[in-house]
Amino acid sequence: MSHQDLLQGFSSDILVGGEWRAGTGKRYQSLYPADESVNAEIAAAGAEDAVDAVEAADAAWRRADWAGLKPHQRAAVLHRVADGITQRAEALAHLQRRDNGKPISETRALVASASSTFRYFAACLETLEETLTPSRGDYLTMSVHEPLGVVAAITPWNSPIASDAQKLAPALAAGNAVVLKPAEVTPLASLELGRICEAAGVPRGVLSVLPGKGSVIGDILVRHPKVKKVAFTGGTEVGRGIARLAAEKLMPVSLELGGKSPTIVFEDADIDHAVAGVLYGIFSSSGESCIAGSRLFVHKAIFDTFVERLVAGAKQLRVGDPLREDTQMGPLVTASHRESIERYVAIGLEEGGRLLCGGERPAGDGREKGYFYRPTIIAGLTNQARMVQEEIFGPVLAVLPFENEDDLLAEANDSVYGLAAGIWTRDYKRAWRIGRALETGTVWINTYKQFSISTPFGGWKESGMGREKGRLGLLEYTNQKSLYWGINDGPLAWAGKV
Repeated sequence: MSHQDLLQGFSSDILVGGEWRAGTGKRYQSLYPADESVNAEIAAAGAEDAVDAVEAADAAWRRADWAGLKPHQRAAVLHRVADGITQRAEALAHLQRRDNGKPISETRALVASASSTFRYFAACLETLEETLTPSRGDYLTMSVHEPLGVVAAITPWNSPIASDAQKLAPALAAGNAVVLKPAEVTPLASLELGRICEAAGVPRGVLSVLPGKGSVIGDILVRHPKVKKVAFTGGTEVGRGIARLAAEKLMPVSLELGGKSPTIVFEDADIDHAVAGVLYGIFSSSGESCIAGSRLFVHKAIFDTFVERLVAGAKQLRVGDPLREDTQMGPLVTASHRESIERYVAIGLEEGGRLLCGGERPAGDGREKGYFYRPTIIAGLTNQARMVQEEIFGPVLAVLPFENEDDLLAEANDSVYGLAAGIWTRDYKRAWRIGRALETGTVWINTYKQFSISTPFGGWKESGMGREKGRLGLLEYTNQKSLYWGINDGPLAWAGKV
């Protein structure tokens, strides 16, 4: 699909309260990370648009045409959204490829995931039951869940449409109105998703899509008194700022933040599986993933052999044109992000690290025009090194040896982050023991970076709070209410006769 065919008729207008309009922010260009060609000129939202979107959302959720629908009626709309994503799957995959440079094979999988997310939460609506709680008196007690109102969903640039769906689907399913703020550099798929939701029957005003600067739009969304929850995926520092503002409002938040995930390879691991899994865990998505396995601990008994095979595998990875079906790593998202990764590699070498492979920009095949960087592996660092402790968000792996479980766990858990971890071993008892001891929200055993929409996901420590996905993920977007039904024959005894 050519650039011209893909964007033919594409409108860069933003969606504000059911109206497609030019934003009040400064227009900007969306660039293709593979060659810096212009995708489109984007109409950015400004402060006025953000306020209008919140006001429209507040009015919309109070109407009976969304929050007042029966669960199966909202489910029908979500199924139509999923159908719309499926029907537009190839175009959406290419839009996301143009947005952030991910290989087309990966963006196709992310689009399919987005469709499945809407179907899953539609099914949850059909099956989620309220609770008749045990009575402790002359009354019946019930626990029910109701929509919060206006939800601000702020999504990242690394997996736009999948992240959008993970917030939009449960928030809409619960009966809320949503203001979606996609990352500034990756607005294309999010705008198209807004059109799909509109065509599927999401009522006017229930969804707005506001591309533009997070420092302008995000700040208004978090502070606005009519916004009742913020769901954010992004950096820890921004998430911490959102949490501070939310605390002033006593507003709930869901925060999926940074990670520096440890992957552990024991001496009894299936080496073929472990090498392939470690390579996938850190270098797929060019390492631009919060759950990337960026700290690798390998048992000393197999350290040299394993690392040798790992380096050989990394050198064989295909880094290049995201449009090619066999590409494994595309470009990084922006030139400035690549420069940040290069600075971290330089820091690692200054700290005493040994460069085993990568550490440079590839040449040839037109890659000089894009933001490409080779898969990089560095050994010789301690767990206290900056490059090992700080999130790089790129294709850079630090490898460290270990000898015993106690030291391993101390180092693996010695991190401000706690998002994910991986274990490679044939010993199921050890896998259980280590998996339970790791301070992370997700642990993969003899696999890595696999996801299920039915399984909760979230972080510990500075990796965030709250959970996405899973049946109970829908309840993250609700207020819980208790109802008491009096069934006593006489008046309450306390009042006596009146």
